[in-house]
Amino acid sequence: MLFSDVVAASAAVRETRSRKAKIAALAGLLAAADPAEIEPVVAWLSGELIQGRIGTGWRTLTALEIAPGERPVLEVGAVDSAFTELAAVTGSGSAARRRDLLAALFGAATADEQSFLLRLLTGELRQGALTAVVLEAVAAATGIESELVRRAFMLSGQLPVTAAAAFGGGADALAAFRLEVGRPVQPMLASPGSSLDEALAELGPQVSLEHKLDGARIQVHRDGDRVWVFTWTLRDITASVPELVELVRGLDCGSVVLDGETLALTDAGRPRPFQETMSRFATVGSTAELLLHPYFFDCLHLDGEDLLDRPLRERRAALAAAAGPHVVPGVLAPDPEAAAEYYDAALAAGNEGLMVKALDAPYAAGRRGRSWQKIKPAHTLDLLVIGAEWGYGRRTGFLSNLHLAARDPETGRPVMVGKTFKGLTDALLRWQTEEFPRHESHRDEHTVHLRPELVVEIALDGIQASTRYPGGVALRFARVVRYRPDKDPADADTIDAVRALGVSRPTTS
Repeated sequence: MLFSDVVAASAAVRETRSRKAKIAALAGLLAAADPAEIEPVVAWLSGELIQGRIGTGWRTLTALEIAPGERPVLEVGAVDSAFTELAAVTGSGSAARRRDLLAALFGAATADEQSFLLRLLTGELRQGALTAVVLEAVAAATGIESELVRRAFMLSGQLPVTAAAAFGGGADALAAFRLEVGRPVQPMLASPGSSLDEALAELGPQVSLEHKLDGARIQVHRDGDRVWVFTWTLRDITASVPELVELVRGLDCGSVVLDGETLALTDAGRPRPFQETMSRFATVGSTAELLLHPYFFDCLHLDGEDLLDRPLRERRAALAAAAGPHVVPGVLAPDPEAAAEYYDAALAAGNEGLMVKALDAPYAAGRRGRSWQKIKPAHTLDLLVIGAEWGYGRRTGFLSNLHLAARDPETGRPVMVGKTFKGLTDALLRWQTEEFPRHESHRDEHTVHLRPELVVEIALDGIQASTRYPGGVALRFARVVRYRPDKDPADADTIDAVRALGVSRPTTS
């Protein structure tokens, strides 16, 4: 298959808002691919590389200035081989060797192919909505029920691997996927809840109320003495968190898979700022200054038995048996008065709010359904930073006023919904001014415009109709809570999630 076929299909997906048309375009492409081409093609369509990081940065790529080829000659296998060769480049002279390899690849590409390569290698193609469309396209091209493809993806953690199994072995191959200790599972996510009362009314009395911690999501696996720790993006951080490895190795079980959060605590036992917790994920082997404490809220496997399809009530029993004192604080089936008191207690302890979970729900990957709801005292959204204006007064010389965007669920592109400079500490201002140029796409006299790569959590009082922004809504009293280095751009909230907060009143400001 020619690489240009992949580029053309990607362009067709970008140019239509019809989900059915997107799926049909990608399904047709996948049906025409050779078996060996399925994995790289599926990875590229999802905005990923099967090789992972290959050491090519934005500045290196934009500095190439290679004249494009006149006609498409690149084949999928050749492009994939080039990525593999780039990933293997290390040591002395690696920068020059990498430039030579990129120059050869881009020199053989047409203008459209060069544009696709640039966006693929800089992460601009990556988006959760596209992954979901590719998953449906795999189902359509193979004639397999999409739910079976989705479940296999949850268990494999890798859509290219799932797709190759679907095309190579059909439904039987997908049904053979099982939870494998040591291989991370796509995590189940929570939907925002409007209020505690509404969540209880929707889910009924048979719920688990749990403290919503201001920590980092982790998934731990143990098989005998071997322990793995993964982030919610399935990144292996085992080497960075030896204290968690030691704790999990000491649990009274032989094998286990636990879902939870970890955070750093003050001497008084209250949560430290989220950024302090996240700093540990990048520091291999250092525990002297900042220890992490785990709080587990789900058990997916225990001593040879998979629990994914069991109701939460049974999984919580297994959780208590396996993790004991390390289970997140919670209460089962409280009456409304007790639930309200528990909510107040969670906030008083320095936590973000509550999680409300249906006790009869199985564990399912993704943000499907509302069996898990997060309740906070103020609305919060995870948004993309797409620009920042230079400050004035005491903020002169610092990048300050943030341009914020939600994600279009169909195209993955950012949709601007507001600006804010509130909540920015001096430390954040310094960090932004140093970090933002690394993500710069262009600038003008007042603003540094950024590629949509950074996710920030924003608290707000609501939204209002607006003619200023393309999404038709604007944030009300937005303020920065924290940056989310644990989240990819694909994890940012969609414009639909923003609109779902409800418009208060029209405005032109």
